[in-house]
Amino acid sequence: MAAPGSECGGSDGGYRDLRDVRVELDPGTARGGGGGGFAVCFWLYLSNSARPSSVILHQVTTGDDNKLPFLALGEGNKLLLFPLMRLHKEAPATASSYPWTDTTNLSSTSECPLEKWFHIGCEVTDNVIRLHVNGDLTAEIHLCSLSDEPDHQEDANKISLVGNDSKLEGYMYNIEVSSVLGTIQEQYAKNPPFKLYIDYSSSDGIEECDDGIWNVVGGKASCRRNFILEVVLINAFGEPVKDKEVVASLVYADNGMVVEKSRDDSEPPLLITCEGLEYPAISRPLPIIHGRALFKLKISQLSSKCDNKLFRIRFSTLHMRRYPFLEAYSKTICCISRNRTIRPLGSGKRVSSATADETDFLQGLVNADRVNGHSHSHGQSSVAHSHTPKFPKIEGDGMAKVVETNKILSQNKHARKMVLSKEAQNAMGTDTSTSNFDSFGSGSSWSGSDADDVETFSDAVVFRYCLDSTYDRSKFLRGAAPTFNKEDLVKLADQISLYSGCSHHRNQILMSKRFLREGADTWSMISKNNERALWSSAIPGIITKFMDIAHSASRGLSEQDLEVLRGIAGCGEDIGRDEFDRLWCWLYPVAATLSRDKIKKLWDCRSPKWIEGFITIQEAENALRSSKELLKEPGTFVLRFPTTRSWPHPDAGNLVVTYIGSDNSIHHRLLSLDSSAATAENLQDLLLQEPELSQLGRVDRLPTAIRR
Repeated sequence: MAAPGSECGGSDGGYRDLRDVRVELDPGTARGGGGGGFAVCFWLYLSNSARPSSVILHQVTTGDDNKLPFLALGEGNKLLLFPLMRLHKEAPATASSYPWTDTTNLSSTSECPLEKWFHIGCEVTDNVIRLHVNGDLTAEIHLCSLSDEPDHQEDANKISLVGNDSKLEGYMYNIEVSSVLGTIQEQYAKNPPFKLYIDYSSSDGIEECDDGIWNVVGGKASCRRNFILEVVLINAFGEPVKDKEVVASLVYADNGMVVEKSRDDSEPPLLITCEGLEYPAISRPLPIIHGRALFKLKISQLSSKCDNKLFRIRFSTLHMRRYPFLEAYSKTICCISRNRTIRPLGSGKRVSSATADETDFLQGLVNADRVNGHSHSHGQSSVAHSHTPKFPKIEGDGMAKVVETNKILSQNKHARKMVLSKEAQNAMGTDTSTSNFDSFGSGSSWSGSDADDVETFSDAVVFRYCLDSTYDRSKFLRGAAPTFNKEDLVKLADQISLYSGCSHHRNQILMSKRFLREGADTWSMISKNNERALWSSAIPGIITKFMDIAHSASRGLSEQDLEVLRGIAGCGEDIGRDEFDRLWCWLYPVAATLSRDKIKKLWDCRSPKWIEGFITIQEAENALRSSKELLKEPGTFVLRFPTTRSWPHPDAGNLVVTYIGSDNSIHHRLLSLDSSAATAENLQDLLLQEPELSQLGRVDRLPTAIRR
């Protein structure tokens, strides 16, 4: 048999294709009393091709071509462990086949997970076999040893465990054979394998259509837009992996081949933005920090120039062999030009902050201008012609609103001209040499007076803000907001709310000036002007500032709240300015929401606890379960703040209700707090405004919010 405690893995830290696995055993080691026996343990990863009847490991003897099952998948994809040939009387016969009902075997109690790492341990003695899954003993059976038979003769042939050579796609990691029993839990706990995946909750700058295909604006440098994807590298225990790098590449969706740069193209197909500069993505891997890497990408190759083929983004770990668990593929992408007409209203949805209605509306305005070959006019007729069909978010008479819009836009002689800081210009991507829109000066403040005969905010600024990603909006506001006074911010907020049809943008813009000031003060307080600060030292300052902004004297932040904040920041034992900024972009809008009297009453109320503390979507869903399989009653709900929405996302700081619907499944719905008097006394009315919740009797009976 393999040497006790030896690893039978290959390169890349012991990852092996199932077809390459071969481990030699010696049944003689398991014979006799005194605790004799051996254990085989390994991590297993099975693809979606795994089906009942798939044999994971065969047992064979030297000089014999017959393969008998040792480990297989039975009904319901449950693991089956079989007795060992040449050792146990109940070993499977040559003629045995699926479903092995006439063959002695052990069965796991739960379904075998697919496309996920799990640990298997098999203990074998002359009269017992045991099956362990993820360190726990799941099944055990007593057998009859062949050595007890009076006419038994020792067989000198070795037994080998060999992987499946059929169509079953699977992988093993860290295969170990030991002559010492009782060590499986120890082997399970050490050196777990990795898995790379995409965290879609952090994606931005993408439109997803009803057919699941992503639309990404790409092409030449003046038109293409950033989109953001975040990858996560964790081990089998869900712990973040460090000291690894991940690289992104653009591949064809149909065959997985890398999209090559054509002769006519001077740029690589996929670009990555790092510190404001663009690089070929394939040559710029990102380090995994606290298990995550955030990619800000652009595509220069249009689908229309590649025979209308679709793409995917492939993320892979650097300096390691290609395995499916060390790669992650995005959804299918159609790279379109900026001038392409977006599909009609209601045909798709944005993965980023803007809704489909907003995107279609704004794209329609931009496309109409470009088709006619001129920039947007402030004339009444052109505004009415472009705007009339697209105001799904505005209530009341449509034409009245259009007239009101024209009136606002035509009052140029009473408006003031905006002069953006250079940082804000760069953030909005203004190109004065190629754009038909108004150019900007290089000053750092607003100029002019109410009597100046100049125009208000340029269409270029307003449209770019409405269409850009949350990241680009953040860069723009960070550069521009410090130079604006309150009146300026109100005007900008009003125009963007008008053009986008989404009033939620307004709050994020209006809070930007205080957001930046409070953030700078808080960082200065906790860092004491150092580059980094200990997380434990930063906690008191963060809690103090949160309670001050939220105007809450009775409820601060719990340890669980702080752990969620730590995860949002992505920091370890210490925190730097970048990590603090991520934390602050999420925390400040939440605190600002809680400062409103009606919401603060909900937050301060402890019995019942109407609003949970800071919890992730997974924790909210777990709270709605009576067990792993069973959900609580329909209508049971949790109110929470979404952890994936940060300033200046229009939904940042809003509440989400996670509830069990009448279909006995978990749903998530954003609550519109602006139009409701959200107090503990009329929370029922607020929830009943949601169509799905209004049908649930348990909400009518005002269920108690779940406590952690």
